[in-house]
Amino acid sequence: MKSLYNILLTCFLLAASVLAARAQEMDYGVHANIIYRFTKYIDWPEDKKTGDFVIGIVGESSLYEYLKTFVVNKTVGNQKIIIKTYSSTAATYDCHILFVSEDESSGFKKIVARTAGAPILLVSEEEGLANKGACINFVITEYRLKLEINKTNIEQRHLNIATELLDLGKILK
Repeated sequence: MKSLYNILLTCFLLAASVLAARAQEMDYGVHANIIYRFTKYIDWPEDKKTGDFVIGIVGESSLYEYLKTFVVNKTVGNQKIIIKTYSSTAATYDCHILFVSEDESSGFKKIVARTAGAPILLVSEEEGLANKGACINFVITEYRLKLEINKTNIEQRHLNIATELLDLGKILK
């Protein structure tokens, strides 16, 4: 009887881990959609409204493929959207939006320092990073994807955020 219990427990734990992995994968499709929507509710300075609109990703993340698929033939104003990957040790990040994956969160402080004052919307996905320099942080609460928005961090980067976007997240100051 005890071995049957162990087998059932093992099966349950395996199924739960597969479901958790699938849920995470599905979230990146949602992440991609939301990150694209940020382009409609954030206003960049005039000098950032020419050339390509670049969304950068730091770290290994399936978000890269989701974004590449999602933004095909989409623009921000007259700017073509380009998706790029960056190393966490890059000297500069020439982009409009920079997503830092959870696996690169240990280097987040350095990324914040390298991008300080630059008009880059810094987006993260680890608990507490909106209080450590991120403009917008994805968090999962009660199995739902939520946004933490740090308006002060956004303003320090010379970006303007629409009230409609502020209404969708938890505001941190």
